[in-house]
Amino acid sequence: MLLNKTSMWKKLSFTGIVMLILAFLSLIYAEILWFTGETDAALFVGLWVPSILCFAIYIKLLKIGSK
Repeated sequence: MLLNKTSMWKKLSFTGIVMLILAFLSLIYAEILWFTGETDAALFVGLWVPSILCFAIYIKLLKIGSK
């Protein structure tokens, strides 16, 4: 079964999209740091990804709870 990609993006709010973009950019930046030899900085930045995604979930739960 194929999923309709447009319906997936319609379910996301502006905040959700921004959070996903920030998490993705953090992941890319951590990989760049890792492959340039900055392993400590890469591990530090890599920890931002789950933190950003958890914060996005928290914001989503707040919105659901306020309805």
